[in-house]
Amino acid sequence: MFPILYEAGFASQPNSESREDGLVLKDMWISAAVRCAPPGNKPTPEEQRNCAHWLDEEMALLTRVRVVVCLGKIGFDAFVGYLVRTGVIASRKGIEFSHGAEYALPNGMVLMATYHPSLQNTNTGVLTEGMFLRIFVRARELMGK
Repeated sequence: MFPILYEAGFASQPNSESREDGLVLKDMWISAAVRCAPPGNKPTPEEQRNCAHWLDEEMALLTRVRVVVCLGKIGFDAFVGYLVRTGVIASRKGIEFSHGAEYALPNGMVLMATYHPSLQNTNTGVLTEGMFLRIFVRARELMGK
């Protein structure tokens, strides 16, 4: 993921080896919809609900967010759930996950979706480097940067 973020201008270097390697993210924040690594890396709906408050708390602190890029359907569903819980949208009707989906939200944010950059998706060609890069180039355009 970092090589793509670097190419799109969001990271100071293309790779990260450790917390002390000098990587700096610019104009972005990375979060996780689920804070545990469940068996098979498939979080249950209950595990997803149990972690929802973390996203709510993070978003309350991030006051200048303009574009949200959700990695995968789980991340997308978590963020749409946040939007409903906080009253930004009344329901998730009409907001569907698909790679490249883009939604202008009533609060001025833009919600974007991409396939998750897992090895399962990248090794099978479901998500290519070009597809992933286009998402972040578009996010930068939407940010006006």
